[in-house]
Amino acid sequence: MAGFDYSAAAELFPTRNRKFGGQPFGYRRFAQAADAIRFAVENLPPKLLVGTYLEVDELRYVGVEIRRLYDSADYPLARVAGGPLR
Repeated sequence: MAGFDYSAAAELFPTRNRKFGGQPFGYRRFAQAADAIRFAVENLPPKLLVGTYLEVDELRYVGVEIRRLYDSADYPLARVAGGPLR
């Protein structure tokens, strides 16, 4: 995912899994992709992340790709120490 622009505007779309019984999660827009990635990885339950996708500059990234962007050495924001809270 070389060349990914973490400062670009991003949209985060929820999974279509209706069986998830937790808090509802709907479409969200972020000024920066880095913030959308942080939200997805650190705040969404893993079951929701699987079907969630991120759209940046008309390209889509699904759950595992969102996680790779978060884990990348190029990711510009501080990560939660010890991994995301679940």
